[in-house]
Amino acid sequence: MPIQPKKALGQHFLHNTSIAHRIVDALLNALPDTPSDTPQETPLNSSPGVPLDSRPDTPSDAPLNTRPDMPPDMPSDAPLNTRPDTPAPQKTVPDKIWPVLEVGPGTGVLTDLLLQDPAVDYYGVELDRRAADYLHKAYPQLKGKLICDDFLTLSPDALPEHFALIGNFPYNISSQIFFKVLELKDRIPLVVGMLQKEVAERFCSPPGSRAYGILSVLLQTWYTPEYLFTVAPGAFTPPPKVQSGVIRLVRNDRTVLDCPEDLYLKVIKTAFNQRRKMLSNSLKPLLKDLPRDSTQQDNTSIDGLHRRPEQLGVEDFIALTSQIAAL
Repeated sequence: MPIQPKKALGQHFLHNTSIAHRIVDALLNALPDTPSDTPQETPLNSSPGVPLDSRPDTPSDAPLNTRPDMPPDMPSDAPLNTRPDTPAPQKTVPDKIWPVLEVGPGTGVLTDLLLQDPAVDYYGVELDRRAADYLHKAYPQLKGKLICDDFLTLSPDALPEHFALIGNFPYNISSQIFFKVLELKDRIPLVVGMLQKEVAERFCSPPGSRAYGILSVLLQTWYTPEYLFTVAPGAFTPPPKVQSGVIRLVRNDRTVLDCPEDLYLKVIKTAFNQRRKMLSNSLKPLLKDLPRDSTQQDNTSIDGLHRRPEQLGVEDFIALTSQIAAL
């Protein structure tokens, strides 16, 4: 291990190369169809992507040290760019190239694979100065491409105009990372990330699930989420005490809401902060001017007030917010 993980930074470095390949493949197989023709030097134009199936020949419960194209006796810590008795494939220059931003590259297990792919114009953001120094030495081509800073506070001006996002996200800030994704939703058409399994499942949970919450609704408003596979603790150094989950978010076709976006966020947060209450109670501060008999009207948005927040889907919350905004 080139650097020792810091507990204060929530670092659990991925060392299993099979898992690294699967995470990178999940991103590369779903890159949108409208990237830049050349590595980014000017702002890019992009369109929302269409979710693609993950590798069909790689079951989610496959042993962590195997890949379909890798001999079973190949050690999981073998160099990423080698396979025994197999010549390295010749890379061709792709017609299209996509900026890909990695958050927290750490020791570079994902970075190595991304740099090898000619369809990727790589960028990275790493808060740990030790890791950034190591990566610059190991990969000289990262000069000008790796920012030593905090992704959560980084100015959008420092980021590519449009980019896919990937990372082994620290458990303690994973929710904050996805709130940042929502802020940049018109610039990020694709996200593939690894986070704590329960949190990953929550983001992908449908209405009616106990795990369904604030970020479930907000992410599903703008993205199509997919839980891809589970990763055991042994794939990391040091092993975390919980399992991890890899998810993929693909930007959907929604460009605007039929309600004020700031009020939409307020309604969702207010509702789930008191998720055991009926919406008619939890949303009282927002509904104080609602006519007393209006909850009896035959209106979908008003009907939602007699339910708990986990029972409402995205369209229900949009309709409810619209009704509140009209007061």
